[in-house]
Amino acid sequence: MNASPPEKAPSLVVTMGLIGLMFFIFGFVTWLNGPLITFVKFAFDLDDVGSFMVLMVFYMSYFVLALPSAFILKVTGMKKGMALGLLVMAVGAAMFGQFATHRIYVGAMTGLFTIGAGLALLQTAANPYISIVGPIESAAQRIAVMGIFNKLAGIAAPFVFGALVMSGITEFGAKLEATTDPAARELLLSGFAQKVLWPYMGMAALLVALAVFVLKSPLPELKGESKAEIPSQKGGKGLFAHPNLFFGVLCIFLYVGVEVMAGDAIGTYGAAFGLPLDRTVLFTSLTLAGMLVGYIVGWIVIPRFVSQEKYLAFSAILGVLFTLGAFLTKDYVSVGFVAALGFANAMMWPAIFPLGIRGLGRHTEIGSALMIMGICGGAILPRLYVGLAEAIPFQTAFLVVMAPAYLYILFFALFGSRVAAKG
Repeated sequence: MNASPPEKAPSLVVTMGLIGLMFFIFGFVTWLNGPLITFVKFAFDLDDVGSFMVLMVFYMSYFVLALPSAFILKVTGMKKGMALGLLVMAVGAAMFGQFATHRIYVGAMTGLFTIGAGLALLQTAANPYISIVGPIESAAQRIAVMGIFNKLAGIAAPFVFGALVMSGITEFGAKLEATTDPAARELLLSGFAQKVLWPYMGMAALLVALAVFVLKSPLPELKGESKAEIPSQKGGKGLFAHPNLFFGVLCIFLYVGVEVMAGDAIGTYGAAFGLPLDRTVLFTSLTLAGMLVGYIVGWIVIPRFVSQEKYLAFSAILGVLFTLGAFLTKDYVSVGFVAALGFANAMMWPAIFPLGIRGLGRHTEIGSALMIMGICGGAILPRLYVGLAEAIPFQTAFLVVMAPAYLYILFFALFGSRVAAKG
């Protein structure tokens, strides 16, 4: 009896295609948060501060779950870890659909937290996986390709959610405002909330199917220490021998904060000018279209024509300029500058992440988890913005939150990311 030949490892293109499918799915889930802020505001009859809890619970789950995710990945490996993350996301989607339909606020927020927890595990695995599956010098280019999948999904998400859940939202808002009878008002809100059930239950089913697909796919199993291209420097001193990691964690914190501000908070920003709600719920797609263009440009030029560090510095400078543009203009022009931040932000994650974990070697999983913990900036900066906007003009609040963040990203690109090479 002849032994079966060894299974051939898939090519890098096939591997990236399979991982790209995952980035598309969780990009769709993540970028629902923008229109979801408006949905939650109406379904639970909240103000802006209350509705921004969508971002708080979603992104804080990364802070809570990222480090445990690293230890889970040590046991499961990255491939099984990605499948497990998808299953956790499916549970969260089902929870949100059920609780939001019945207008149980705490339950709905718990569902969003659970979705974020699954994403924390998925991202803790998927981002270093893409970084180390090929040469580290071209990691930003590979992550940019993943970003294209992610942002195509993000562009589609508000339109799909808008068609299924948010259609006629401007008229609904006017009708709700005109309704003074408490019982009639509750009936309106309950009918509106029920529209979210089947979209989220369908999403849960799709995530389960994708988890099974990943487990049965030909994706190779990888561990952080398996790549000679990312040797551990000063191995005996552990993570503290890599200052670039800790500068990178803060950089990710601020980057995700400005990304969420430009992508998810843009609808609230536009609504503050008095722009129609049926348009503001789609503004997230404008930002993500800008990000998609940015990813394509980054994929072309990095590392062929410019290094990850130099392009990151260029992106940070653009961020400052577009933020000033938003501050100095009004209405749709100002919103256009916020959407243009999508282009500035596009190549930040693809550059920051590999620069932060560069040289970690056997510490890659833990370092990746610390970087993923920085995603909680997506909870903190928008919350800071809505708090400030209650005390000062909202455009001033936007400037105060965004400009210093971009200046730190510029520092990381020019200095913080290079510290490890000096020690």
